This record gives sequence, C-alpha cells and structure tokens, in this order.
Amino acid sequence: MEYDVQERSLDDAELAGLLEAAFAELVTRNGREGRTQVKSGARYFVVLDGEDRAVGCGAVQVFGPDTEHAGDGEVKRMYVAPPARGRGYARALLTALENAAREANHPVLRLTTSERQPEAIALYESCGFVRVDPWGKYATEPTTRCYGKPLNPTS
Repeated sequence: MEYDVQERSLDDAELAGLLEAAFAELVTRNGREGRTQVKSGARYFVVLDGEDRAVGCGAVQVFGPDTEHAGDGEVKRMYVAPPARGRGYARALLTALENAAREANHPVLRLTTSERQPEAIALYESCGFVRVDPWGKYATEPTTRCYGKPLNPTS
C-alpha cells in the first residue's frame, strides 16, 4: 500500500506533536532524554493515514564538513505513533527519507537506533541498512546501534 508522505516545517502542529511523542518514547525506552540537536537545514517529513492525519515523522540532515562522515545524510526523529504501527507507515516514511537524501546527493544515508528498539532494527535491516562502526558521541554508548546504506552507485 502506498501512503502520502509530505514535507513539513518545524512550525507544523502535527509534526510538533509527533516529535514530542517521539522524545517521550525515547525517555521511556532509554532512560534519558533523546533531544540531540538537529542541524539547520534538516528536512522534516510526515506520513499520513487514510484520513489525512499525520501518524509518523522523520527528518534527514547532512553531516557537517568537520565530521568523519562529511556530506553523508543522517536520518533523525524517525517515529510512528503506536496505534499506527505495523501497517507500513515507517517503511513508506523511510523510503521518502532515502529519496530526499538521494536528491541532496548524499552518498550514504546513516542512522542510529538503540538495542532497545528491536522493531526499528528489523525495519532498517529489511530496508538494506547494514551495521557500521559507531561515530561521534555514539562510539561510547554501548546500547546504540549505527547503520548505513550507500545511496549512489559511486559510493
């Protein structure tokens, strides 16, 4: 089934509500707040249900030039509301995020998740993401799982 995925700005009420729910779930699962800063220029998306309500969100941002993965894209804030899970919304959203990263010419799309999120790990691996060495602050967080996926044939 195809779902409508739309780009939204941070001042969008539906997006804001989903981001707050995502942060709350991270606290519940990981015992700490997951509000890492999203860089300016990040592109935010929501996935809509059959009644045009936003039920999931995600963002793509670029790694800065002073980082070890300069120019790569990074998935941030990937989240689907619990009542909407298991219906393909996350897969549709992740596909849209990959497409946005390709449009921005990111050679690799990277992401992080937690070992406490097995459903996220299963989704990412089923979509072709492979486990990679942790980077930056994640290198010292033993429960974090880092993934990457080449997007362009030259990478």
